[in-house]
Formats: sequence, structure tokens, C-alpha cells
Amino acid sequence: MATEAWQDPLSAALAATFPSSVLTRESFRGQPFALITPTAWCDVLSWLLLNHAFDYLADLTAVDFPQSPDRFELIAILYSFSANRYLRLKTRFPESFSPASLTPLFPAANWLEREVYDMFGISFAGHPNLKRILLPEDWQGFPLRKEKSILAMDQSWVQNHLGIKSGQ
Repeated sequence: MATEAWQDPLSAALAATFPSSVLTRESFRGQPFALITPTAWCDVLSWLLLNHAFDYLADLTAVDFPQSPDRFELIAILYSFSANRYLRLKTRFPESFSPASLTPLFPAANWLEREVYDMFGISFAGHPNLKRILLPEDWQGFPLRKEKSILAMDQSWVQNHLGIKSGQ
């Protein structure tokens, strides 16, 4: 994707406040985003909430890059009602890393983090109740990881629980 540099007062303030934690500041089709280090995840989001009124966590999702040492990319989409503005924050980390939970900052993160856990297997440090939210408790694997076929996972569960040879 063709991006351009994100340059405005918020971008400059973000870079000045977190000089070693903000890796990139870019924009795609007018939508700004920043890539930050995983250890600064909560600090940056807290700063945006408290100092720049990004008071709504619109979404939280992830992407799996199984061949990369930093396998997962976590993406938070924030919105500021007072500024009528969206901002995406991204961070990349290895499978062994557990990003800090955003639930102390944004109560809605509780369900969003549970969904990311259920689909990708990403554990959030400090989450109050990290358990599956969409799939049955005995589901084996994480459907949005690219290491195993979702059809194989589905067929296995259907055969084991419903006695049907093919779920699809």
C-alpha cells in the first residue's frame, strides 16, 4: 500500500512524547496510523486518551504473519468525539509476547480482547477474564492463524461433537 508521511500537530506531539517507542507515523488515504513498540502499547493509548481525547476504542483486531519473527500485528482503532477524528495504532510482536490489556483504559476492550484471543490465541496481560467468546470452550486451535486450515478445524469439531463426517 502506498503511504505518505503523517505530519500534523498530533503526529509531532506523539513522536516528541515517545521518541523511542514510535517507529513510524504514516497516512493512507488520509487515515493516520502509527506503529509503536509493544512495550509502549498501553502508555501511548493512555496518553492519547488523557491528553488528546481519543475516548472511544472503536475496534481492536490482529493480523498473523506466521513467517515473521514478529508474528502478530495488533491494531487499535481509536476515535475522538471532540475532534471527530480516527487514529489507528499498530504494534508488532512475537508469539511469546503478551501485550498489556487495554481494559483499564477502555472497558469495551474486554470483549474485543477476548475476540482477538479466541481467533488468534493472543493473550493479554492483566485481562480480567480472558476466555473464548465466539467458539466453544473445547475448540482446538485459533481460526485466524494461518498455520492450520479453518476447514480442518471445523470438520474435526463437527465430527467429534455432532457425529457428522463433514461439516462443510
